[in-house]
Amino acid sequence: MSDHTATASVLMVHDVGLHARPSVKLTKLAKTFDADIELSAADGAWIDAKSIVKVMAMKAPRDTELNFRAAGDDAGDAVGALVALVERDFDDEHISGSSSGG
Repeated sequence: MSDHTATASVLMVHDVGLHARPSVKLTKLAKTFDADIELSAADGAWIDAKSIVKVMAMKAPRDTELNFRAAGDDAGDAVGALVALVERDFDDEHISGSSSGG
């Protein structure tokens, strides 16, 4: 059994930062993977990305670089999926400021 690891960083551009809704989405997604997944922000302290309490306690504001690292057989998939979630702005639908298509 070889141990797989993966790391990645992504800029969080969510309007109000890593508050309740994005934190829940992030931890729910992280829990779908077997890998051990950790998250850090500017201060460099690593936390368990599967812990809603710890993720919400980060209170990472908009324009924070989030760093992910994972270890396990699906580490690469886990990090890739989490980065994609952040890049998609946590799949939030923005009501104000959205442009109407025609």
